[in-house]
Amino acid sequence: MPAQRALIRPTAQQLRLPLERPLVGEAFVTSDSNAEAVRVLAGWPDGVGSVLALHGPAGSGKSRLAADWAERLGAVPLNGAEAALVDPLELEGRPVLLDRAPDADDESLFHLINLANAGGGALLLVSRSAPRRWSVALPDLRSRLDAVRTVEIAAPDDLVLSAILRARFAERSITPAEDVIDYLVRRLDRSADTAATVVERLDALHRPVTRILARQALDQMADPTGADND
Repeated sequence: MPAQRALIRPTAQQLRLPLERPLVGEAFVTSDSNAEAVRVLAGWPDGVGSVLALHGPAGSGKSRLAADWAERLGAVPLNGAEAALVDPLELEGRPVLLDRAPDADDESLFHLINLANAGGGALLLVSRSAPRRWSVALPDLRSRLDAVRTVEIAAPDDLVLSAILRARFAERSITPAEDVIDYLVRRLDRSADTAATVVERLDALHRPVTRILARQALDQMADPTGADND
């Protein structure tokens, strides 16, 4: 038995690996910022290639879109460095989702790509940057990553950011007026994390959510030391 196979690793069935997902029932909003990624994943695997990379900035919805894909196909969900815990041969012929793909070690990533390219399976890689920008040491892995088909998801546009804000408010049983949503969309960074932070700040103020209160929350985020001087 080769040295690299001497270690018996847990099978995919034995593992219970976490996959980050939003609240059940929360709709994924399609817009210009993600329409191409939605279209590609809806029809993939499609015979064009067995490995696909979905990349985009933090908070763009790529993990959510990938999780929907994994659920639809019954894919095995892996998260970054956890790929090393699975014997790749246990995944042969199965669709696999690897979120935070650059966090996987070179050997695990190399084996996963080879298995997907061998036929019968599929590997969806999720990351902030395209595979050609990942830092790897194995030359063979470098060449495989450079050849991976990619699709990009952009930062949330107004439509998506509005939906994110409404969802975060709904989680806290807050129903702001529509002009509050519009006010925040025009002023927030294009990030789901930023949207969640401002909603948390507004909820903590324990007052009806108006544009004036929204401005106060934004001021606090911009200058926490002067928050009491509004």
